[in-house]
Amino acid sequence: MPALALDGDLFTPDSPGYDAIYRPVNPAFAHVRPNLVVRCRSVSDVVQTVRYATATGQRLVPRGGGHCFAGRSSTDGILLDLSGLADVTVAADGVATVGAGARLREVYASLHHHGLTLPAGCGPTVGIAGLTLGGGIGLLGRMYGLTCDRLIGAQVVLADATVVECDRDREPDLFWALRGAGGGQFGVVTSLRFDTVAEPLTTRIEAHWPQVGFADVIAAWQDWAPDAPDEVTVNLTLDSEPGAPVRATLIGASTFDEGRTRELLRRFTDRPFELHADLPYHRLKQTFAAAETPGRTHRARSEFFATGLSGGTLASLEDQFTAPRTGGRRQLAFTAMGGAYSRIAPEATAFAHRGERFLLEHIGDALDPWVDRSWAIAHADGSGRVYPNFPDPALDDWAAAYHAGNHARLVTVKNAYDPHRFFDFPQAI
Repeated sequence: MPALALDGDLFTPDSPGYDAIYRPVNPAFAHVRPNLVVRCRSVSDVVQTVRYATATGQRLVPRGGGHCFAGRSSTDGILLDLSGLADVTVAADGVATVGAGARLREVYASLHHHGLTLPAGCGPTVGIAGLTLGGGIGLLGRMYGLTCDRLIGAQVVLADATVVECDRDREPDLFWALRGAGGGQFGVVTSLRFDTVAEPLTTRIEAHWPQVGFADVIAAWQDWAPDAPDEVTVNLTLDSEPGAPVRATLIGASTFDEGRTRELLRRFTDRPFELHADLPYHRLKQTFAAAETPGRTHRARSEFFATGLSGGTLASLEDQFTAPRTGGRRQLAFTAMGGAYSRIAPEATAFAHRGERFLLEHIGDALDPWVDRSWAIAHADGSGRVYPNFPDPALDDWAAAYHAGNHARLVTVKNAYDPHRFFDFPQAI
């Protein structure tokens, strides 16, 4: 059995600091306690740990940020914590090399010093690797595409502990699969190379409407937001709590100035918005992060929509959303797609969900049956496609939902790079 002579740190359940390092973001998976946590500080640490897991027959799970909706970054085997691989370097040509343990907060801050950024997500502690490998939707995405669309290369430790560099010319099938199939499928990604974009000045968009007409606000948003200019993204969240009216929160960003942004918003609604102009993109991200609240134990299901929700579906959704109950917060979160997301062919990357108008999440307490009921109602109008970064253990046909027409090619890549399914979990390729 190989020994572990690490540059990083090793934690067992009896080690000081174990409880802090093993816990994922979602408390629902805190009961899953790994036998061993390896906090890697080098690629050699990853290689050694893969060999050790193979020799001992233990399951190995890599973790970048620990935000997985289905708990895939938790295990009772070996947890490979990549947080020590978090360097961000930028070459003269603007190509950024980012360690797989970097979180979005560090990525945005580092790129800002070079006048650059990436289209990526909002959560400051979200891992760049998991986000990218499953696609990467964010407030600049309608303008610049998915995070994985900016990926131009990666370093990967495979199941046999070999280290490979992949891009369009080297290991091209693996590189194709890494752009949108979901993390933890083919190997442990240790670093990623991105073609960055110039960091824009943005106008921050926010609104809180304490009482809205459920169907009216959704109908207006779904008709406007996916077709707005690429430079504008506005997402909608509806909240329902017992005894309270439905309230709406809108969050977004524009690379137009305040006047042009306000003019476009008036095409959507006459209700008020709060706008803050001339914010560098990383600063805009910081303001949204400051408004976030700690995660709660919750459950979410989601789906993409290529067309809008019908009047009948909206009426049924409202009945379920506002139905009397003893407690529990319910949310419907709408994310605008369209724009640059749709200008890449579905087969060009592993991310198959091009041409969708929006993404809808149903978020509720962990035991609230409303989540399934609401999802089933909306599903009647849905495309049947599900964002790989929002995995859903309840899906009947997960292969088609996550990967659509790309699934067969992904199976071929899996068989080539991980024929013995060393990297495995429910709904893995």
